[in-house]
Amino acid sequence: MSTPRYSFLGPEGTFAHAALLTIPGARSAHALPEATVTAAIDAVREGRADGALVPIESSVEGAVPATLDELASGDPLVIAAETYVQVVFAAFVRPGTTLADVKSVATHPHAEAQCRRWLMTNLPDAQLQLVGSTAGGAVAVAEGSADAAVAPRVAGELYGLQTLADDIADRPGAITRFVLLRRPIAPSAPTGNDRTTLVAYLRADHAGALLEILTEFSLRGINLTRIESRPTKSRLGHYSFSIDCEGHIADARVG
Repeated sequence: MSTPRYSFLGPEGTFAHAALLTIPGARSAHALPEATVTAAIDAVREGRADGALVPIESSVEGAVPATLDELASGDPLVIAAETYVQVVFAAFVRPGTTLADVKSVATHPHAEAQCRRWLMTNLPDAQLQLVGSTAGGAVAVAEGSADAAVAPRVAGELYGLQTLADDIADRPGAITRFVLLRRPIAPSAPTGNDRTTLVAYLRADHAGALLEILTEFSLRGINLTRIESRPTKSRLGHYSFSIDCEGHIADARVG
């Protein structure tokens, strides 16, 4: 059998990279870093990758819109597995740089949101540079285009940076959920601890339309663990609903 190929939100050193390494068999697979969530998912749709490991939900920031939108549009994909990573951020600089030397900070928008108060308190005048990934911020510092980065510890170590401050998140203990996306395949067998993700659309916009959808779950005793509204991008005011529920599609009530 050929070695599997997994794309992820790169470069190496991101939380997505760390999450990928927790997937069974991933350590011996070909890892394909991509610049964005969309590019990682496109690698699967185009056949360049067998799976894409991307973030879908943060305990601090909620859902990741890029992932939800890709699951709701384009060629169908399925979630084959999920994994959770504890998110610990640090501020990294080039060796010899002090707090007073920092005039610019590069990081991903979700990392900035989770460390906003620390940045406002310690680097209130620094210019923020938003990049495609937390590891990308570390790369920017290593290459000299930014003075500091908010990134995972592994990224700082990987790119030879010095720790300016560790564990700087405003809310410690944050968790990010990652999912492994594949082209449609037969579902794995039920384990008794399963979750199903689906996207629901309103057939017609009228009072109580969303309640009608939710009632179908309630009548069958299915517990919802997440529901997010996303614009369909077809017309203003038109939304789809990304839903997670407990159970397996092979369960009669879920199927």
